Amino acid sequence: MAQYIVLMNYTQQGIAKIKDSPNRAEAARALARECGAEMKELYLTMGEHDLVARVEAENDDAMARFALAVGAQGNVRSKTLKAFTEDEFRVIVQSLPK
Repeated sequence: MAQYIVLMNYTQQGIAKIKDSPNRAEAARALARECGAEMKELYLTMGEHDLVARVEAENDDAMARFALAVGAQGNVRSKTLKAFTEDEFRVIVQSLPK
């Protein structure tokens, strides 16, 4: 499974209905499964981003489906980063040409 870090900020709509946010997070977990992904962790954060999630997906297409489906609901805007584990990082670095 591929790993992704998702950085999110509430939209005006999302912050106006902030008390619904925990229920929306659970709905997002179900939506992720429908798209071939799993939201493994979700954090409320302070600073540049309001929320950070770690998502695992079958592939980039599944992650794109999930990101677009969540974005279409209008409560958050997101940036998705593909992430590599430390082991994957080591393999990539070891495969660099000399």
